[in-house]
Amino acid sequence: MYYPVFLNVKGRKCVVVGGGQVALRKVEALLARGADVHVISDDLSPELGRMFAAGEIEVDERRYQSGDLRGAFVVVAATDDRKTNLQVAGEARGASVLVNVVDDAEHSDFIVPSVISRGDVTVAVSTAGRSPALARKIRTRLEKEFGPEYAELAVLVGEVRSEIRRTGNGVSVDDWQNALDLDALIDLLKNGERERAKSMLVENLKNGRIIRGESVGDRLSAETARLTTEDC
Repeated sequence: MYYPVFLNVKGRKCVVVGGGQVALRKVEALLARGADVHVISDDLSPELGRMFAAGEIEVDERRYQSGDLRGAFVVVAATDDRKTNLQVAGEARGASVLVNVVDDAEHSDFIVPSVISRGDVTVAVSTAGRSPALARKIRTRLEKEFGPEYAELAVLVGEVRSEIRRTGNGVSVDDWQNALDLDALIDLLKNGERERAKSMLVENLKNGRIIRGESVGDRLSAETARLTTEDC
């Protein structure tokens, strides 16, 4: 049983041991999240070689050596040599560095789920390492349900939350849940009606109960009017 968590790797040293296609996928995923990626391999794929030449990653073109994990936050062992992968895993744990050994959940501190990303909205699917193929299959099905409008909705909700916080008020979790009429909001965003979607969300919140006993209408009458006409 795994504890699900999202790691902030931005600006942190993440080491990938290996230079093939599997290592490439891990490197691309880490770079997309702003990691400082360091690759160790004596045999780089052409794509990794281009990344190195472009200055996107750091590379030690040699086999893994003891001490290579110094200063690392996360390490991925992605070689086709089990002995090397186990060496990396052992040294990572000895140095309190989180380690993922590709296709070897038993020797990993974490496993990488199959992911759907839509802007700031991320849906992760995992089978606890039992069947990566099943996780990918479920992800493929879910991808059909999650379009770019979910990313836009996350931005819109963030804007409304920020405006409410500036008033010193707070909305209960239940009221947020009731206000987020996903079907209606997503349909409006699909049709490019962002202003109407924002107005609907604000109105839904106004009709709910607010912490400290006041409605959004009492505390945010001027603010909500501005919300529906600005930045939409």
